[in-house]
Amino acid sequence: MSEQHVDFDSLLSAAGELGPYQLYMSFAMFPFYTFVVFVYFTQIFLTEVSPNHWCRIPELENLTEIERRDYAAPPDESRFGYSRCSTYDVNWADIVSTGNKPDRKTPTIPCQHGWEFNKSEIPYPTITSEMGWVCDKDSYPATAQAIYFVGSIIGSLIIGYLADRYGRLSAAIISTLMGGIFGILTIFSNNIYDFSVYRFLTGTAYDSCRIMAYLICLEFIVPKHRSSVANVTFGVFYCLAVIVLPWIALACGDWKITALVTSIPLLTVILAPLYLPESPKWLLSKGRVDEAIKKAERVAEVNKKVIPPELIKQFKVNTLNCKEAKDMSIIEVFKRPYLRNIFLIICLQYTLVAMTFDALFRTINLLDFNFFISFTLISSTELPSSLVVAFIMDVFGRRVLIFVLLVLTSIFGIITTFFSGWQSVACAVAMRFVLNMAYNISVQWVPEVLPAAVRASGVNIAHICSSFAMIFSPYIVYSEVYYRSLPILILSVCSLVAAATALFLPETANKVMPQTFDDAEKQAKDHKLWVFACSWSKPVNKDLKT
Repeated sequence: MSEQHVDFDSLLSAAGELGPYQLYMSFAMFPFYTFVVFVYFTQIFLTEVSPNHWCRIPELENLTEIERRDYAAPPDESRFGYSRCSTYDVNWADIVSTGNKPDRKTPTIPCQHGWEFNKSEIPYPTITSEMGWVCDKDSYPATAQAIYFVGSIIGSLIIGYLADRYGRLSAAIISTLMGGIFGILTIFSNNIYDFSVYRFLTGTAYDSCRIMAYLICLEFIVPKHRSSVANVTFGVFYCLAVIVLPWIALACGDWKITALVTSIPLLTVILAPLYLPESPKWLLSKGRVDEAIKKAERVAEVNKKVIPPELIKQFKVNTLNCKEAKDMSIIEVFKRPYLRNIFLIICLQYTLVAMTFDALFRTINLLDFNFFISFTLISSTELPSSLVVAFIMDVFGRRVLIFVLLVLTSIFGIITTFFSGWQSVACAVAMRFVLNMAYNISVQWVPEVLPAAVRASGVNIAHICSSFAMIFSPYIVYSEVYYRSLPILILSVCSLVAAATALFLPETANKVMPQTFDDAEKQAKDHKLWVFACSWSKPVNKDLKT
């Protein structure tokens, strides 16, 4: 009779599948979910500006805001009913002295003294309003955001290498520190070039500052609880941070203060080694078996369990008998046809889902509703969507669920284009709710198809692909200058394409994450196009080994 194969998940089961240690690890994720929200979303509140603006005329300063706008802004056929980028070519001192408004037929010129903005929409100065990045410069914020995602690509390459070379924990600390330091330096921006450089450097932290800690947390959870624990944790902490962020920006009252308040807390990551352990599966991939066993024993100690010595002995035997090289790189994935195809498809899916996830937030100003309330309402879907997906992901499986969710995302997106005001916000909230669930599934699915030795670098490659696509995300939103509903329609099409990719990926619900390349390759080969987790008659919580 052959000996039972024992992997690290077997040790975790003996150490307590869902106990105080797993609860502790869940709370240990709180700082990192907060950090990624600050790194990712803060730029929206640094650059957002009211679309309701007009030319500033110094001679009209003693008039009310409405009077200044009526005098300075020639009427036109735009949705605001007046020109936002030009004013009358007149002697304004004479206009003030006579009290007569310029004739509508008076020649116009571009704004000469900057702009005034409707402060009821964005009541504090942003770098966009201070620098006058509107009218002929209205693409500057989109360009700065695109450059931020270029930084994310570079950062992912660097952090991915550091993670596989020096550990997930070290990579999480380094990336978070980069986000904090360069976020602080953003306040010294004096023009678009300064701002773009600082945002590029800040972008190197996105979203490695979260994903590395997420991988560590994931590896301390057995497969049958992985979905619920990981997604509930994400939903609670991420939702709390993203709901609070707009009101932090509003309370700060100035973009520079907002940048400081959301960047300085990231520096506390230097304390992470005090409460966050290193990845046990990274230790195993480096041949540091005894250290990985100590991690499992620590879990057992906190959970008041004891791992049987014979289980540990068998685990050592199985691990030492593993013939896989400890220093294999991500290149090995591309040498294996089945694994390569699966990896490329899941990168495509993650890219499309992440780009839609990002761009949808940036279309909030198209909803014709209060910006801060709209952002809060849409963000509030994070928690309920994470709770729902946590408990149905393993019931229906990754494939069928994400397919349905992405199709619904597309449908709600198309419906949104027919409304404005609170109706459009309601449709956007529904769209966001189902997209959040799809995004959570996609985030969890990527590491589940990769072997431990290259899991971090593989996840980072998927992230690089999504960051490359997100370079175009701000310009998708900017396309509303050509047709107001165009951004939402583009995102709806992207969702449909992403939905189709799910049919070509292996189901990983209730399966242990592959430890070796052979495990991952077998999982890819066993994939059947029309088989879904919810149609299986037997549980799939089994080892990948034959």
